[in-house]
Amino acid sequence: MRIGLDMMGGDYAPVEAVKGVQLFLSSVATDAHLVLIGDEQVLTPLLAGAQLDQSRYTVVHSSQIIGMNEHPTKALKEKPQSSISIGFYLLQNKKIDAFISAGNTGAMMVGAIYSIKLIEGVQRPTISTILPRENGSLGLLLDVGINADCKPENLAQFAVLGSLYSQYIMGTTSPKVGLLNIGEEEGKGNLLAQATYPLLKENTQINFIGNVEGRDIFKDHVDVIVCEGFTGNVVLKMAESFHDVAVRRNIKDEYIDKFDFEQYGGTPVLGVAEPVIIGHGISGARAFSNMIVLAKQMIESKLLDKIKESFVVTKEG
Repeated sequence: MRIGLDMMGGDYAPVEAVKGVQLFLSSVATDAHLVLIGDEQVLTPLLAGAQLDQSRYTVVHSSQIIGMNEHPTKALKEKPQSSISIGFYLLQNKKIDAFISAGNTGAMMVGAIYSIKLIEGVQRPTISTILPRENGSLGLLLDVGINADCKPENLAQFAVLGSLYSQYIMGTTSPKVGLLNIGEEEGKGNLLAQATYPLLKENTQINFIGNVEGRDIFKDHVDVIVCEGFTGNVVLKMAESFHDVAVRRNIKDEYIDKFDFEQYGGTPVLGVAEPVIIGHGISGARAFSNMIVLAKQMIESKLLDKIKESFVVTKEG
């Protein structure tokens, strides 16, 4: 198992990326080999200072960095020696089994879609977020930002992708799926929600239980909540603000602590043919370490094989 990590992506890289590698290697028992992509001259002293087992990682040199505000397609084209470009090259050519970056999100999405490609049958990729629930369990919300406008068929596919992720990565048996809406009754909502409901209802691949309202997001009524990315991103940013407010007001609460994004690392791009994980731009050591853990889980669970099998069935059906 070879996991590629962009060491130059993120506001606090490469220092926090190196600390994340150190945390992962010291706390997770695994034979995973890390492929660290970045400026060798910068990384060498940092890695030496971390006193890592050199048999556990390899450094692949990159001489360029894609900045957070650069145009994704233009940057990938003009910077072939960037850490993100090299990461996708290695993933595309089976030199690594997963690729992680907390760098330019747009470049990660463009690279995932155009160099790795979508799984056959998937119309659009999606990203999700973990939802901490009051009873201590975790739910899933998707899409949370890359698909601001959607068709009903897109949401139906997100439901399948989310269900498989919930089952094979989060360990939920027969995850319950809900459609985020402004009322529980069938027929409620805007045109998108009204048209999506029957598609989810008739889909035999998911355990659809109906509409869920905003007040149910942090309860355990459903395991997977589906919506278009505009609404999902608003919910995500609001949820992240809970933790920020608590920190600013010096409020200590076990439940609110679970809204710290670093606990979950990053989000996989669901629907592309290889494991690609995108981290928050402000990721610190714990987030980098948890992204590596997530990549490891995706590889070991063979999640993408399950998704490919599911969409073959969908296409044939």
